[in-house]
Amino acid sequence: MWDRIEDRLALLELLTSGCIKRRAGQANAYAWLSELSWTRAGGRRDELTLVPQKRIELVALLDRVWPSWQAEQLALLVAGEPPTPPGWARLSDQRRAEALPDLPERVNRRTAAAATAPSAKAMLTGARRHVLGDVEVTDDGVARLRPPPGLVACRGARSVDLDDVLGVLDEVGVSDRALRDGLRFEGNVEAVLLVENLGAWRDMPRPGRWMLVHVPGWNTTTVRQLLAMLGEVPVVHFGDLDPNGVRIFQHLREHLPMLRWLVPAWWAEFVPLHAHERHWPDDLDLSGVPALVRDLAASRQWLEQERVVLDPRLPEAMAAALPKIVPSR
Repeated sequence: MWDRIEDRLALLELLTSGCIKRRAGQANAYAWLSELSWTRAGGRRDELTLVPQKRIELVALLDRVWPSWQAEQLALLVAGEPPTPPGWARLSDQRRAEALPDLPERVNRRTAAAATAPSAKAMLTGARRHVLGDVEVTDDGVARLRPPPGLVACRGARSVDLDDVLGVLDEVGVSDRALRDGLRFEGNVEAVLLVENLGAWRDMPRPGRWMLVHVPGWNTTTVRQLLAMLGEVPVVHFGDLDPNGVRIFQHLREHLPMLRWLVPAWWAEFVPLHAHERHWPDDLDLSGVPALVRDLAASRQWLEQERVVLDPRLPEAMAAALPKIVPSR
């Protein structure tokens, strides 16, 4: 039981302050202590106080389960932190900051977290980010593209014809770091279609000078960087007609207010054979979504986008989704 630092901190807090509060992360230690004659109910709810005569037994337990407790108690005191899980977390962050190695000018977010937090998957808080100083923290996402013909990618003095890239790799991957370093495209992009699902993005037609970009769910950071680089290009979204599709569209629209959702009216023809009976949350915000999406929500049905990519009417529907001031080609 005492392998967890949270439980050992419960003992240290009880010894140091003479009381301990019930916390979710220390529930086992609290329950164990509450059954001993060492403690009694405190003056406040969910609080235990130490029976002074039992202090010796508590010290003996700490000596056995946490031999370095006195040194850690002193370290917490010097740092001005309480012997609680949050206090211990701040002390640990401070120790990691003091032991931080020399870092390159740019590091991935996971690498930064591994250096400043308990693990690579931990949150990179403002305090932990501050420790990194001028180090640039990157997400290192990749935007997968099916670009229009004749587009050239340029970065500094170097350039590459994306038709050549497609001829070898069959698609183009644009990295977060390349965008940060000034990647730009030379050539005409009429419009961008953001496609939620990989299969649909891969198999659907790419008419004229459209650029098709795969947007895997909520992972939109790199895609938004790409769109910022492209400038004033119309952007259309193509996703599943289901609750998560609604949420993803709304998430994207927070960053792209002019975003349109490609939902051709003839998609309703697929309901009898291809709709799935599924739940729609009653509190889902359906404001601003196409009529077919609202109809599906009312009938508790979903439609997947993959079947639609095979319909020959799709290129015409894509052109119709653009603002009227932009001519389709």
